[in-house]
Amino acid sequence: MTLPWTRLNASTSTATATRAGPAEEGEGLRCATEMSHNYVRYEELAAAQSASDGLPPRRCCGGVRRALGWVFGNGLHEHRVIRLNAKRPTTRRHCRNVINNQKFSLLTFFPKVLYEQFKFFFNLYFLVVAISQFFPPLKVGFLFTYIAPLAFVLVITMVKEAHDDLKRWLSDRKLNGETYERLCAGGRVERVPSSQIRVGDLIAVQTNQRVPADLVLLRTTEQSGTVFLRTDQLDGETDWKLRVAVPSCQRLDTNHALQSLAATLYAAAPTKDIYEFIGELSTPADGATAAAVAAGAHAQASPGGAGGGGGGGMAAPLAEPLGLENTMWCNTVLASGTAIGAVVYTGDETRCMMNASATPTKVAGLDLQINFLAKILFCFTVSLAALMVLLPPGHSPSLVLKALAFSRFVLLFSSIVPISLRVSLEMAKVTYALHMFQDEGMKGAIVRSSSISEELGGIEYLLTDKTGTLTRNEMVFRKLHLGNHCLTSSGLDEVSGLLRDAWLAEAAGEAPPPLAAQARDALLAIALCHNVSPVAGGHSYQGASPDELALVMFAASCGLLLIARDLRHIVLRRVSDGAELAYEILQEFPFSSESKRMGIVLRSRQTGELSFYAKGADVVMAEKVARSYWLEEEVGNLAREGLRTLVVARRRISEPAYRQFEAELQAARLAKSAALRDQGVRGCVERLEVEMELLCLTAVEDLLQPHVQQTLEKLRNANVRTWMLTGDKLETAMVIAQNASLVPRGGAFYPLVARTALEALQKLRGYPQGVMHAPCLLVDGTSLELCLANHQVLFLEVACAAPAVVCCRCSPTQKGQIVRLIRTHTGKCTAAIGDGGNDIPMIREAHVGIGIEGKEGKQASMAADFSLLEFSHLQRLVLWHGRNAYLRSSLLAQFVIHRGLIIAMIQAVFSSLFFFASIAVYNGFLTVGYATIFTTGPVFSLVLDEDISQENALKYPELYKELQKRRHLSLKTFLIWTWKAIYQGGVIMLGAIFLFDKRLVHVVGISFTSLILTELVMVAVEVKRWHTIMIACEVLTLLVYAGSIFALSSPTLLGTSTFDLPFMLSVEFLWKVSAITAVSCVPVWVGKVFSQRLAPEKATKIR
Repeated sequence: MTLPWTRLNASTSTATATRAGPAEEGEGLRCATEMSHNYVRYEELAAAQSASDGLPPRRCCGGVRRALGWVFGNGLHEHRVIRLNAKRPTTRRHCRNVINNQKFSLLTFFPKVLYEQFKFFFNLYFLVVAISQFFPPLKVGFLFTYIAPLAFVLVITMVKEAHDDLKRWLSDRKLNGETYERLCAGGRVERVPSSQIRVGDLIAVQTNQRVPADLVLLRTTEQSGTVFLRTDQLDGETDWKLRVAVPSCQRLDTNHALQSLAATLYAAAPTKDIYEFIGELSTPADGATAAAVAAGAHAQASPGGAGGGGGGGMAAPLAEPLGLENTMWCNTVLASGTAIGAVVYTGDETRCMMNASATPTKVAGLDLQINFLAKILFCFTVSLAALMVLLPPGHSPSLVLKALAFSRFVLLFSSIVPISLRVSLEMAKVTYALHMFQDEGMKGAIVRSSSISEELGGIEYLLTDKTGTLTRNEMVFRKLHLGNHCLTSSGLDEVSGLLRDAWLAEAAGEAPPPLAAQARDALLAIALCHNVSPVAGGHSYQGASPDELALVMFAASCGLLLIARDLRHIVLRRVSDGAELAYEILQEFPFSSESKRMGIVLRSRQTGELSFYAKGADVVMAEKVARSYWLEEEVGNLAREGLRTLVVARRRISEPAYRQFEAELQAARLAKSAALRDQGVRGCVERLEVEMELLCLTAVEDLLQPHVQQTLEKLRNANVRTWMLTGDKLETAMVIAQNASLVPRGGAFYPLVARTALEALQKLRGYPQGVMHAPCLLVDGTSLELCLANHQVLFLEVACAAPAVVCCRCSPTQKGQIVRLIRTHTGKCTAAIGDGGNDIPMIREAHVGIGIEGKEGKQASMAADFSLLEFSHLQRLVLWHGRNAYLRSSLLAQFVIHRGLIIAMIQAVFSSLFFFASIAVYNGFLTVGYATIFTTGPVFSLVLDEDISQENALKYPELYKELQKRRHLSLKTFLIWTWKAIYQGGVIMLGAIFLFDKRLVHVVGISFTSLILTELVMVAVEVKRWHTIMIACEVLTLLVYAGSIFALSSPTLLGTSTFDLPFMLSVEFLWKVSAITAVSCVPVWVGKVFSQRLAPEKATKIR
């Protein structure tokens, strides 16, 4: 069986058609076969394309090619030819239209969860310890003692994973179960769930309904032939997108005619690019139905038919190029009307699924530090166990007995590596996220990655976007420059008067004054050259660009109102006399980041005059317009005022010139290759953009976000170096940096503008490093590229030494590259904040990614670790919540380690005093109770501690500098806490042995009670600001332990008495415990007080 048909370019248009396959392929295949003599087999086209790319022709069967694609990743996705309304629309099987975001299945849940848990050192270590207790020679206590902590961690993790996966499954089932109308051949309509939609189906989508697959828009109920889509779930942009129905299908009278139409739809191979689509729809020239075309094909194929290549055959089909404007991507929402589309991509081949990449896993530096300390603790455990085996004097036992004793001691000292540490930290991270969510000062904050909350407490480099992040992305029109006259937003009456003068002069048949004519032409261009649509009768507007909205609203305020806009027409109204100006849209070339401009070809309904309007960035438009003496100077002046500029130009076109242009453009759009199509269209437009008439220069202001200046000043005082990475002009970025206080008052700039590598090197060497009040480094895009390519190390040294850096004309890739280089060069903690899709690369590269929900949508917010509504919330997030998260986790981690070390030291002292016997001093219930109900509450309550008040943390941002040194959890502090544990464990056990007089059970009671009281006292010593919950935890823990003394003194519970109740109620017990606890805690407390007196922290002074 051969593959479907596709059209070659004009050079192969004389090729004769051959049969596509056997008769059993159905009427739809025969229809496609005989539709045109200009079609050839897809295999021949693929071979020709492969040869042009330097690849061997693909002649293997589809199954083999797909199999190779799974292995090598280059043959899985293929372009396709779809026969609409055919019994078998395609000859290949495509992906099922099923959304599956689940992480696990019933079969893989337990294996995957267990693997994810036991790849960590902590869990794997305790798994080995727990398994060892099944072997009698290694058993040192109750199996429950070692199984319970591990089981608790696993159960909590499994419940969390199962809950999250269940939510994903329910969400997927809801989406897959949504029903849609499927239009079948012959006029039949049926409702099908989304999961049963296939490539080639005609699907009807209603208003506010999710688009279930990638569709080509064929027909809509809107008279304009256009619909609006909400794409915020796809690209993060909140502005509605205009989509256009295929003209030949829109012209059909009814949907029934569409269901009977014989057409062949070509779609390029699916890609991740949501801004590009290459396709073509071929329909019979006479609009024949599928049945009629099939009958004609059968007649031509019969011996007596008038087939062959003669003129009696069917007319060549009409080919219409399809582009992005004809598509409706999956997971967008239809905002208006009813749309009927042909399914071209399903399931994993849709744009949204192909762009669904997992967010990179980020690990907090504190977690890495704790992992390192855990390895030290493990080595300490092994060393201590080895000492217990090697120290005993006398006859040396066999190697086997030594190995057995060593293993038992490792198990007895297993608390040195506390499994509860990971549980405590995970619960603490959840608590921090809850505090951020409940903070009234940063409403709307969302924590999407709670695992890196501690990184907020040590940020040294902040990289920020400009538009929408430091500014509101709310454009306000400021100036209209006409060359010899500048009109401002404050002089609307003057502009309106000029327009009136121009209209009155035209009505009288006179030439308007020069300035009035200039103002009229400029405002007319502003009101026509855009992609804005009026809403609610022209009282408001909807558009993809805030700049365009500001310009159209300015034209309306001056008396030139946009009242109607559809696919083919624009209607303006002159407010002065109510006259309407109608224009026919012949061609439109939307703005793109590559072209940096847009254009539109219009025909006036009143005069029939053809005009081409264009507007764009000055760097591009300066080459398109006729030479101007004032353009470059005024662009620089407006940029220095912090204004965003656009150059507007016009060219009048004759009818013959337009016809030639239209033919060339249509030929370029029919190219099958995306590269050839883009190149052809770009060439046609560039030939039109020659010697254009410069009409005006517009200037709009992007308002600053609230409290930006105060936020950046506080971050600068906190020793956070801020880099601004923007795609805007150098002059504009410099003004915004000054206005936003990125550069301090009176601060200077050091412009690094170079065009050669040597010039860039000289500029870098000339930067005054190490001087007080060093200037802000100002780099443009070209110079940045030169520096990164030729002088990367020197550039990073200079830039990292600067108090602030501004990089202009930055691409998204460069933003991500800069963040990555700072991370690798300095090793310092970085944070990136932005609001648009172009900021995602740097957000993902930074240690901490922060997204702002702004005018550009939620794309950056969804990709970030933390989401904010305003830039000013950053100061609370970093200076307050970041501070608390780092300090609390540091203290909590060291306290949990101390808790495990102290009981291990008690065990070591006990074993060494009793002939180095590997016997547990405490039974399993006491060991488990010590790590849970007897200490967890007070220890975990440390996550509520505050070293200073929130007011002081924000008032004195200089305190943040201490956190950047990362001294609160270091090898030094770890050794201090280790020494505390060794001292206190030794004192408790030696004190209990020294005061022991009658029974061993008294040693257990005295030492364990002293151990619990020591932990409670140590918590009280470390607390800096008492919280009600802390006091409650201390009191409740004491009460619980007191109750457990009675319970564990009863032989009926454990079969033997753990405590001697009469002794523990005696005065003798109380004074012995009090004495041991005092000796254990008082020296530690005194040492802490002396250290604070001799070298107090800055926070202590303020507190």
